[in-house]
Amino acid sequence: MTEAPHRTVRDLRRGNRATVLRALYLGGPASRQELSRITSLSPATVSNVVGDLLAHQVVYEAGVAESQGGRPRVLLRINAAHGYAVGIDVGETHVRVELFDLEMNPLARTEYKLRPARHDPEIVVRHILAGVDLVLSEAGVAHDQVLGVGVGVPGVVEQGPDAVIHAPGFGWDAVPLGRLLRKGTDLPLYVDNGAKSMGQAELWFGAGRGARHVVSVLIGTGAGASIVTDGVTYRGANSSAGEWGHTKIVVGGRACRCGGKGCLEAYVGGRGILERAGMWTDTVDEPAALAELLASGSPVIEETVAYLGAGLANLINLFNPERIVIGGWAGVLLGERLLVGIRRATEANCLARPYMSASIKLGRLGVDSIALGAATLVIDEFLLNSVPASA
Repeated sequence: MTEAPHRTVRDLRRGNRATVLRALYLGGPASRQELSRITSLSPATVSNVVGDLLAHQVVYEAGVAESQGGRPRVLLRINAAHGYAVGIDVGETHVRVELFDLEMNPLARTEYKLRPARHDPEIVVRHILAGVDLVLSEAGVAHDQVLGVGVGVPGVVEQGPDAVIHAPGFGWDAVPLGRLLRKGTDLPLYVDNGAKSMGQAELWFGAGRGARHVVSVLIGTGAGASIVTDGVTYRGANSSAGEWGHTKIVVGGRACRCGGKGCLEAYVGGRGILERAGMWTDTVDEPAALAELLASGSPVIEETVAYLGAGLANLINLFNPERIVIGGWAGVLLGERLLVGIRRATEANCLARPYMSASIKLGRLGVDSIALGAATLVIDEFLLNSVPASA
């Protein structure tokens, strides 16, 4: 039987600091008294933690709250200028780079187009490095003020220094993205699957906020999912959990970019929808083409809603979430017009009790959700290790 690791006083203080800072970051301005109530830490502990955070200028005192009697309550707030995070969305048709302050206010943004059939790692790396330099220059932010760079990518990400990417539909087989990027930057790097990045952003700031059991589905050119159980992203044995787009919806069905047949992505992903409608996807603007197809009343759209409903029902039956969030450019286009129909198709394919406890919502963060989510990878680390623990 393995013994539990021994926790030192320093570990305890670090944990208390992370608890207070996370409550303040996700909950907004609060007084010391409110933080004690929210975190269940003693007033003395909260006071010590806040003292550390104030000394390192991570938070500041932002005025006095109205009092119902008794002593005035001083509000504490995150110092947005304490540090900055870069979030990067590597998609099928673009590399989008955005700079955020510590409160996730966007400060600068740039985008590089990718040809759908060409995702050479060297090209993507060059765009990422150029984009980071550009947004920092535009915002006047020095490198030593940057807490890190988060990158959301398609496919399975092997967590580790090399951040190895396996994305057959993207044409990447064991691409060491982390190692390639570190040749051009010494900024801290955090790489994760794009759907997982989007899911964290929606959980923190969007349609998943306030829920503990959430599945966020990213429907763009392809399809993926982020599964959050009890507030924690479920990754599986090697971080491949959430490859929802490659669950089989039709045995022996349409060919998928992954090399398989009958994958859900081939029926509900943006490219799969357009190809089923007879469009040549290598030469069209996929979002514009899908918007046109939606407006035309094509029977392919009705079929897509049925397939999507079955796919969402499978997630509800398997994971029993309290909330499903639909995001991604194709997901937003479909959801804005057809959310009622998607809910009906899901109900028709789902067990009654789990469907009754689940709500299906459209994501609130739009096209920036992956870049924002990638930046939260940086912030998540910051919340755990923001300042040295007191001795």
